[in-house]
Amino acid sequence: MNPGSRHTNLVRHALVTVRQWFDSDYFPEGAEAVRERPDRFEPRRALPFVFLHVGCLGVIWVGWSWTAVIVAAALYWIRMFAITGFYHRYFSHRTFRTSRAGQFAFAALGNLAVQRGALWWASVHRHHHKHADTEHDVHSPGLRGFIWAHIGWMTSSRNFPTNYGAIRDLAKFPELVFLNRFDLVVPAVYAAGLYGVGELLRVAAPQLATSGAQLLVWGFFVSTVVLLHGTLFINSMAHAFGSRRFATRDDSRNNFLLALITLGEGWHNNHHRFMGAARQGFYWWEIDPTYYGLKMLSWTGLIWDLKSVPLSVYAEAEAQPRHAKAA
Repeated sequence: MNPGSRHTNLVRHALVTVRQWFDSDYFPEGAEAVRERPDRFEPRRALPFVFLHVGCLGVIWVGWSWTAVIVAAALYWIRMFAITGFYHRYFSHRTFRTSRAGQFAFAALGNLAVQRGALWWASVHRHHHKHADTEHDVHSPGLRGFIWAHIGWMTSSRNFPTNYGAIRDLAKFPELVFLNRFDLVVPAVYAAGLYGVGELLRVAAPQLATSGAQLLVWGFFVSTVVLLHGTLFINSMAHAFGSRRFATRDDSRNNFLLALITLGEGWHNNHHRFMGAARQGFYWWEIDPTYYGLKMLSWTGLIWDLKSVPLSVYAEAEAQPRHAKAA
């Protein structure tokens, strides 16, 4: 290849990449062709993650305030609930029901987490359950290592297209497809809103010692990066460290620490045994804040028909040898 052709290809790839940041369904060669590419690390796919992590360095210039730290923490928990309760337990597994307006609102709230669209998230997760810890699983620590399972798989372009065939029940709603396709719209509005609120507080409430730039760095960059890794630990740590109550065909583990930082998602072996339940902490002592939140939402009528754990699954758990439960 001559230098001119190489330069043209680099420019073309750069333009395609930039357009895909704004339109995640744009694939000139077709989504199926992209999914056939080798599974490998690609620097251009890593740029969004580099951007988020570098943005955290802004704390050096904007400093900190209790206002900014509290906002960052609150937004972490709110958006973690949006991921665990809506992206995971609703869109991926349909463990409860809601209205069409409700699911649109839930998809938009999940977009705030900057983990792409609800349909992409659900399609990847359904694929994971179908092929967990086999050669077809895109993020199994037992196959390609901890780092790849944690975040490396997200830097491979073959995992970028949304497999709409795996989520036909959701893809029939054009409003959900829109949020999924243009998944940067909500995060952009979210970031701009944080900056605007911070500037308003700087002028109207100077005693809070914050500003637009400070709320942007803490509420968007810092909070989002911590949230991202907290979520991704379920792909990596929850398949490597913890106990196994059920002898599932995968390496899923129950991990109390992960349950704390992910609002109950750490009871991963429970979840892999029966993914259709709205609760993942099968027993009262297994803390599951996401389930508590969903239960309270059901009292308002916004959601209903929360699916429970079958008695047969509890019987299976009780029949396990004592050493197996504590393993």
